[in-house]
Amino acid sequence: MNTNFLEELRWRGLIHDTTPGVEEHLSKGIAKGYIGFDPTAPSLTIGNYVQIMLLTFLQRAGHQPVVLMGGATGRIGDPSGKDAERELKSFEELDRNTAHQEWQIRQLLNFDDSIPNRALMLNNLDFYKDMNVLAFLRDVGKYLTVNYMMSKESVQRRLESGISFTEFSYQLLQGYDFVLLHRHHGITLQMGGSDQYGNITAGVELGRKIDEAKLFAVTTPLLTKADGTKFGKSTSGNIWLDPKLTSPYRFYQFWLNADDRDLPKFLRYFSLKNREEIEALEASADLQAVKRTFAEEITTRIHGKQEYETVLAVSQLLFDPKADAATLRSLNADTLAQVAEEIPSPEIAGSIVQNGAGILDFLSENTGILPSRSEAKKAIQNNAISINKRKINDLGAVINAEELLHGRFIMIENGKKNKFLVRVA
Repeated sequence: MNTNFLEELRWRGLIHDTTPGVEEHLSKGIAKGYIGFDPTAPSLTIGNYVQIMLLTFLQRAGHQPVVLMGGATGRIGDPSGKDAERELKSFEELDRNTAHQEWQIRQLLNFDDSIPNRALMLNNLDFYKDMNVLAFLRDVGKYLTVNYMMSKESVQRRLESGISFTEFSYQLLQGYDFVLLHRHHGITLQMGGSDQYGNITAGVELGRKIDEAKLFAVTTPLLTKADGTKFGKSTSGNIWLDPKLTSPYRFYQFWLNADDRDLPKFLRYFSLKNREEIEALEASADLQAVKRTFAEEITTRIHGKQEYETVLAVSQLLFDPKADAATLRSLNADTLAQVAEEIPSPEIAGSIVQNGAGILDFLSENTGILPSRSEAKKAIQNNAISINKRKINDLGAVINAEELLHGRFIMIENGKKNKFLVRVA
């Protein structure tokens, strides 16, 4: 598929800054463009995915995308967007993060050797692991003045709180990355978020001064929500691409429950549908249907069709009033494990069900679902309690191992809204 790369980015709202001449340069044939990813987190996030989409659009336009893992720069710490010094990660953690992020990226770009513009994966640790400090200062540090480096926004915002020489030198490393990538791989374009513009243009400047090379840059707006806030950085606040950190169900629900005002941005940033299809979705009056369409597309792309089907099964069990015992028993253990992440899931000892537990004790003392035996008795008398989608009317009922789903779970419902998945240790 060949499209005009920059035109594609423009209508999608994905251009924040460009350097002069980039459009003419890209019109001359296949160009190689790269984006760097520092492995300071255990997984890629949806913020990183904006940049992966940029590489995706570059590849779809016929150019060659290059991923540069920051095995070296991750050891230093990028001051961009930070109000305080980063905590340095251990080499072991960085290497572990690098390997995982490389695996994630390989699922999302086309690295097939049979196509001429296959994606490339490089690591800047290979550039610097054998370089000594004297060589770096002579070959790189000589070409940028302190005045130039201090003018960058990432440095300016830290002058009051303080910035270490380590983080101050980060732009030299990222800039020299660009020089070496051009010198050894013919890469002429660097892309990234708008917070990286200072580091990227430092590379353009170093390329001009060291090798008299003409290099180019494109940056994207930072991903923000309609209320102006950024996506969180904590495990609970961020949207991770790793299913262990953000379950496929929560990933799907995030897009389904997104602010209506964010929907056009999400469609244009993340959907692979063409302009006509996206504009048709934007014109739809049924925003929930549009969200479901988009949530299906991005969940399937990130987590796969099977996980998407699991998400639908979890949603049906939690929200569809027609879900019955057959629906529940059709779910596999992995799906029920996802359900346990979304609703209260008290854990009990296996001996409780092996020996058999009276329903009143089970609901109160064993699981804590109800505060007392009297409250449990009242709930049963009010026809409110279901075990595995089966109503319980007998105050003398016994819960035993026969109730276990996959030997591990028992679903309890107290009324229509209060659902629990008891986990048996």
